[in-house]
Amino acid sequence: MKTATKASLKQQIEKLRERIRHHEHLYYVLDAPEISDAEFDRLMERLKQLEAQGPDLITPDSPTQRVGGKPREGLVQVRHSVQMLSLDNTYSEEELRDFDRRVRQGAGKKKVEYVAELKLDGMSMAVHYENRMLAKAVTRGDGRMGEDVTENARTIRALPLSLAEAPLTAARLPADLEVRGEVIMTQKAFVRLNEEREQAGLSRFANPRNAAAGSIRMLEPGIVAKRHLNYVAYMLLDKGHVPLAEQIQVLEALTTLGFKASPHQFCSDIDEALEFCREWEKKRDSLPYEIDGIVIKVNSIALQDELGTTAKAPRWAVAYKYAARQAVTRVLDIRVHVGRTGTLTPVAILEPVAIGGVTVSRSTLHNEDEIRRLGLKIGDAVVVERGGDVIPKVVRVETSERAKHAHKLREFAMPKQCPVCGGKVVREEGEVAWRCINVNCPARLKESIRHFASRKAMDINGLGEALVDQLVDSGLIRDVADIYRLNEETLANLERMGRKSAQNRIAEIEKSREKPLDRLIFALGIRFIGERTATLLADHFGSLDQLEKASLEELEAVSEVGPKVATSIHSFFREPRNQQLLEDLRKYIQFEQKKRAVKGTALAGKSFVLTGTLEKYTREEAKDKIEQAGGHVTSSVSKKTDYVVAGADPGSKLDKAQALGIKVIGEKELEELLSKS
Repeated sequence: MKTATKASLKQQIEKLRERIRHHEHLYYVLDAPEISDAEFDRLMERLKQLEAQGPDLITPDSPTQRVGGKPREGLVQVRHSVQMLSLDNTYSEEELRDFDRRVRQGAGKKKVEYVAELKLDGMSMAVHYENRMLAKAVTRGDGRMGEDVTENARTIRALPLSLAEAPLTAARLPADLEVRGEVIMTQKAFVRLNEEREQAGLSRFANPRNAAAGSIRMLEPGIVAKRHLNYVAYMLLDKGHVPLAEQIQVLEALTTLGFKASPHQFCSDIDEALEFCREWEKKRDSLPYEIDGIVIKVNSIALQDELGTTAKAPRWAVAYKYAARQAVTRVLDIRVHVGRTGTLTPVAILEPVAIGGVTVSRSTLHNEDEIRRLGLKIGDAVVVERGGDVIPKVVRVETSERAKHAHKLREFAMPKQCPVCGGKVVREEGEVAWRCINVNCPARLKESIRHFASRKAMDINGLGEALVDQLVDSGLIRDVADIYRLNEETLANLERMGRKSAQNRIAEIEKSREKPLDRLIFALGIRFIGERTATLLADHFGSLDQLEKASLEELEAVSEVGPKVATSIHSFFREPRNQQLLEDLRKYIQFEQKKRAVKGTALAGKSFVLTGTLEKYTREEAKDKIEQAGGHVTSSVSKKTDYVVAGADPGSKLDKAQALGIKVIGEKELEELLSKS
């Protein structure tokens, strides 16, 4: 590339990066987007195209580099620059005033001012910048040691990948800085994640905090990126010390540097801080994320240093915790819901009660063991809480109320047969859930059809709850294959369905026939199979027929598929009724997917395991190249493994390979093997 042309390309790339960073800041930090998601995606795609023309112009802080795509084998422990302390809690105005008295006593004649900040219910994380570039992100851990989650942190779009020079200079801050804050998940992202997990047959996260903490510690950044985590900053450090005179200046500097800072207020005394606490207790339901109180901090950094810390917490800050949003109501009944995987879930039907501005009339009881733990009977008065969990939960039974209503109380027992179809229910060893094993159960069928037609599966718009109920109850649909046997005339004759609506539904059904193989695999509702696993399976096997024939060993050879998932897939395809369903679907849907072209057979029949970080390739790129040369990649080392490819910081797989006498090669040797194809 000519110098002039390269200079022009570099200018275009930098200009586009700044534009994208501007819109990322508006959307993820200020919650004030100026362009649509589609327009933002087009800008990102254009940047990728330009960077592809000049790969040497790609920088670590480019918006395209947020997801590195390198799965890790474990989390590395890292020591914090200074201890990440926890906070002492107060639960009343009197306790908060006691804190103020202790601070003023320690301050002597010095004036005491405070900063009040919303206490976000997430997970603390320290982010280190070196020469203005994001270099390392570490979870709180035990306060002294945390876990390196840098690659996952890079996927958080509210977290700058680099710090602009101008605001650093203006605030007289160094290019090497540490920022501490909270990783959180919004209620919207939490609901979406739990829906996806439920569709995949996985357990739901209890609350957004658990979801955020579990997500940031995952070993696959690509999955973390889809969890839509957020980051809110509250502390700035230079070599373990706050480089500014006041906490209010710290928050202002963080905002100027491009971070999202928690809503806060300067308070001239404890009375103003208390007023801030009262104000936000009323407004907390208007926030898109969970808070569980307010943090009150001494504003003067010099006074903070003077007051010092105890072994666990600073003496200059305290958390004012809000009471959980609870109400007492009565359990009118316990009904059992049957999901698409056959899981029987007991649900408490409650006397309607208002909690946090929402009327609550039902609450999941999760499973039989939870009912026993609570000691719950139908007719009991119970405390219901609506906190971090979007779904209200029964916290405890008010046993003091039992004497008044003893004659009305009834024991609950899980049904011996499915409450919908009357079929057999089983509880497998090691599981807490009872399941209906009748795949033709109407309740399972309705849920399966809704899942099959959902947006992320076959995307049949208009096949909603009411229409599915009609189709199943009238006997028009007995399995998902029957969707493709529907015609315009049949639909037009249904209640509340006109000719035009029928035409639209049939058009949507016809469109779904062209959906790619990964959508179909996800749509089948195989337990534990989410969108990503479905994509990996489609890429690996190339057709549903090949997936159906796969042995347990072949399934476990797929990236990210372990024994539990492999067993679920294997069992699904060996169930006679599922085999009949696939035979019926084959008449209507394309089961093939174009496989990646195999360029050679130099590695035909050879089995590889990848461990550690490679310099030239991501794990997925190395896997692709091996498969294109005829080899295959498995996730675990066994006697059948031919080569273990070890990169930097290899894990336990290297030890196992050496113990078994498996040949270990580096990236250079791998390239030599690949060159033969």
